[in-house]
Amino acid sequence: MSSDQASLPSRTEKRTTADEESGVHEEDQETQVGEDSKGHEAAGKGSWKHAAFHVATTIATPAAYAPLPFALASLGWPLGVSSLVTATLATWYSSLLIASLWRWNGEKHVTYRLLAESIFGFWGYWSIAFFQQVASLGNNIAIQIAAGSSLKAVYKHYHNNGALTLQHFIIFFGAFELFLSQLPDIHSLRWVNGICTLSTIGFAGTTIGVTIYNGKKIDRESVSYSLQGSSSAKRFAAFNALGAIAFSFGDAMLPEIQNTVREPSVKNMYKGVSAAYSVIVLTYWQLAFSGYWAFGSEVEPYIVASLTVPKWTIVMANIFAVIQISGCYQIYCRPTYAYFEERMLSNRKNSSTLRNPLVRLMFTSIYIVVITLVAAAMPFFVDFVSICGAIGFTPLDFVFPALAFLKAGKMPKNRELCFSMRLLNIAIAAWFSVVAVLGCIGAIRFVVEDVKTYKFFHDM
Repeated sequence: MSSDQASLPSRTEKRTTADEESGVHEEDQETQVGEDSKGHEAAGKGSWKHAAFHVATTIATPAAYAPLPFALASLGWPLGVSSLVTATLATWYSSLLIASLWRWNGEKHVTYRLLAESIFGFWGYWSIAFFQQVASLGNNIAIQIAAGSSLKAVYKHYHNNGALTLQHFIIFFGAFELFLSQLPDIHSLRWVNGICTLSTIGFAGTTIGVTIYNGKKIDRESVSYSLQGSSSAKRFAAFNALGAIAFSFGDAMLPEIQNTVREPSVKNMYKGVSAAYSVIVLTYWQLAFSGYWAFGSEVEPYIVASLTVPKWTIVMANIFAVIQISGCYQIYCRPTYAYFEERMLSNRKNSSTLRNPLVRLMFTSIYIVVITLVAAAMPFFVDFVSICGAIGFTPLDFVFPALAFLKAGKMPKNRELCFSMRLLNIAIAAWFSVVAVLGCIGAIRFVVEDVKTYKFFHDM
């Protein structure tokens, strides 16, 4: 079977292949070259720059930060800005916590599920497996809708009266992702994700510039920043916005990414995460603030849809979006692929060179077809964003890291610092548990309303 994250060990293998030299401090450990009995590679190859590419590609996708102006419009300036800044700092901190737990008990935990099992036992493993699959599936449905919308926008620029619909472009994008899905693991995507990181910066720079340009063209007196609708509608819109903000910082793959990084893994991951968050701050905050400033409460859920001129820059922004989303999609489908691989693919020694690629093609095809079908049938982009953020990413990116760090007993020896960190972790876990519930309520309400309004396979 392949290396890195894709060749996921089973729960039994994890116990039998624990690093028996685990007493050595993390910084002093050498890169291991041996493999366990299932061919699972024991050490990563990537640098901190590769980790930064993977993290930035996973989080800073146009489908994640394009809805942020709409989220701010549902919350207003004070609550919207404070929610965005708080979420940024909380997820950066939580990501560092997860990276620090890489060998917390002397064993290397190569997936989120195995890390959770090592700390919380059986229920930790299956809870994370559930949340990770919700995040993976929900994210890929949402970003496939976004990619289809961007491809359609480019098509309509050149063929305004063309007959192709959103569903056609969702299918085209799915076919391309099926091709990329044949690459064996996350590390094999490093150059794809390098290009995607550049596309993230390209999309953000283009969209921010065009947003400000459009904002200056609009009569500023006509722009309203007041919250729209009845008291009930405002409340549900605010709940929905909290789920969208949680989605925008979604990264359910940190241990899997860390498994591709060479030693000292923790230090390299700290650098990679921090570099990725530098890109995130430069893109997220500027686009969220400029988008809300430009269009006010009338901003569209997908910011590019609010832009009108100049046309060629909007086409360029949509092309950047599709390129970046193609890499993000691959990162998020890998936990599902790994689950099937560990159960369906044979041991390398006993398998033919033909069988494994055919089996992989079979289960990746099933996955892509299911995601494509749901995205085409219900292209309600912001609804999937909010549901995925509330049910999938909030537990994985905010609640679990704080609780896991407390449970693992990794607190600093300094009593004052220990007390401060303990208080901070409890506050993060408690607050974002509330956010998860509220976001889920708001998202479900919007899905119900949209299903009443639109037919299945509606050409949005």
